[in-house]
Amino acid sequence: MASVVVLGGCGAVGSVVVRTLKDQPLFSSICIGDINLERGQTLAEEMGPEKISAIQLDATEPASIREAITGFDLVINCIGPFYKTVKGVLQTVIEEKINYVDVCDDVDVTLDILEMDNAAKQAGITAVIGMGSSPGASNILARFAADNLLDEIQAVDIYHAHGGEPVEGGGVIGHRFHCMKIDIPMFLDGRLQYVQFFEPEGKALRTEFDFPALGNNIPVYPYPHPEQVTIPKYISLKQVTNRGTVLPNEYYQLTKELCRLGLDDPKPISVKGQSVSPYEFAIAYILRERERILKETGFGAQRGCCSVVAKGQKDGKYEEYRFHMASKSQALGEGTGIPAAMGGILMQQGKIPEKGVMPPEACIDPNDFIQLISTVMKLDRKKADGDAFGGVIIQRVDENGTIETLDI
Repeated sequence: MASVVVLGGCGAVGSVVVRTLKDQPLFSSICIGDINLERGQTLAEEMGPEKISAIQLDATEPASIREAITGFDLVINCIGPFYKTVKGVLQTVIEEKINYVDVCDDVDVTLDILEMDNAAKQAGITAVIGMGSSPGASNILARFAADNLLDEIQAVDIYHAHGGEPVEGGGVIGHRFHCMKIDIPMFLDGRLQYVQFFEPEGKALRTEFDFPALGNNIPVYPYPHPEQVTIPKYISLKQVTNRGTVLPNEYYQLTKELCRLGLDDPKPISVKGQSVSPYEFAIAYILRERERILKETGFGAQRGCCSVVAKGQKDGKYEEYRFHMASKSQALGEGTGIPAAMGGILMQQGKIPEKGVMPPEACIDPNDFIQLISTVMKLDRKKADGDAFGGVIIQRVDENGTIETLDI
């Protein structure tokens, strides 16, 4: 049996990883590594102190990272925003020669940590990066479609939406600002291109999508996730796009407009003799308005969906597969944390033998992943519009547009 430390184990994602792994006999001990030691100790007590412990961790301090991870067989990193912390964490993990999984969704830093591949190989470790929902399960399902369902794959389009989480922090909103301001990669017409969220080429990629368990005609926007950069390295195709949003739509629109107006600027300005940061004001205002918007829209419980649409040819005819990871009772934490835990399980099962720093599509057999889904996610395979539905829906669309729902 193995020991694992979950960095950011108190958070919405990390706590799901801990909860998912605690019932797995593969792991003899699980440690919550978090800056909030008191909260970590409380969670450990609640979930089972005989197997779960806690340690304090500051992800900005290499010495603190080293102390938290030393002696463990596996590190699962859920500390965001990753563009601020992941390089230091992964560097320390490599130096300590420990296997590693993270849920990094920041494309800008993904390119940097992929360059640590040789160092990880020399250390003899496996580091699977971006093993959440998008990226993560989306990459694996794209690989599955290319390898098993289509003779020729032409495009992979990824859509995601979630909302209604019980708690949302300022760091999450700051990360959305970041995603709206950096160059957004899209793999179009067989080449990597970059668009700006608020510029015409970015606006042209905005569209609507029908999400099971969420609703139809939901607006989605370009997102700077890593799939657009990594998938074309391992699958031959013409297009990879990524679009998403946060629900309800009124909430995302508020965030978008404040960012467009420049209120993401951290530089303080003087207001009647007081120094005020537009960024800090915007975060506080958005968090206040979120509660009002959720109440006025009657949004209800948290829910989310990530969909992967793979298009191509089968037997000389157009064919399309739509994978929907949907839930009316779960959202960001479960959607991201459960795949991360599954990555850890597969690693401990010896099913990811390759060494180096790799995205999921480069090293995880989609069939191994899919076989784990039903047991780890405890799927309810009832109809997609059922109140408690949680799991994966697969739809096949033929050249005439006829949609057939398949059983996994």
